[in-house]
Amino acid sequence: MAEYAKQGDRVAVLVDCDNTSPEILEYALRVVAQFGRVVVRRGYGNHATLANKWQEALVRLAFTPCLQYQYAAGKNTSDIALALDALEDLFDHRADTYCLVTSDSDFAYLCRKLRERGATVCIVGEDKTPDALRNASDQFFEYQKPEAENAKVGTAKKSKKRPKALIAAVSLMAAESAEGWVGLGALGQYMRRTDPGFSPQKNGYGGLLEMVESYPGLTTRRDGGGHWVQVKEKAE
Repeated sequence: MAEYAKQGDRVAVLVDCDNTSPEILEYALRVVAQFGRVVVRRGYGNHATLANKWQEALVRLAFTPCLQYQYAAGKNTSDIALALDALEDLFDHRADTYCLVTSDSDFAYLCRKLRERGATVCIVGEDKTPDALRNASDQFFEYQKPEAENAKVGTAKKSKKRPKALIAAVSLMAAESAEGWVGLGALGQYMRRTDPGFSPQKNGYGGLLEMVESYPGLTTRRDGGGHWVQVKEKAE
């Protein structure tokens, strides 16, 4: 997401406390630290949520609790409050980049409206996050619970994947190049734009270069301080 957000951006972190757990909060702050200064920190939820499991985390990490009472059973007023506050912050020029901490696809429309107005939007959510929300953001960051992370460490080498979308992206971008070479950085940006949840690590690799080099149909070279990728058929 570094290509979208600038280091001097003002960042708003808005948390859907009714939809996720407090453990995700520190991960979200680590994610957005690279994008700029966090100027807005708010956690939205009903009384049962904010007064119990979320109270310690919100206080310790200096978040403003935004309590929303449920006026009728089954109605979630917190979502509406979060969306209205996000738009108000945008119109008042309080923030340039938004991090929504949620796995609720109801926020997909909010993401689209923020981006239409020029804001950068990232989502920090769990594995259950629907594609509709992932793809509505500039970049999706998936939070893995500690036990899940530990379980994946032992299986990472066995679960390496080579999605066809990557080689298709190289072919498409190479068509715009006279010699058919694609910059590795530009390839990474393209992949994240087409799939906000794209990550070499999720596919079992340490980085994009390692991932690209695993494709039999691709060749790489180093030139000018950077790496370049080409379809082998083009190279031949």
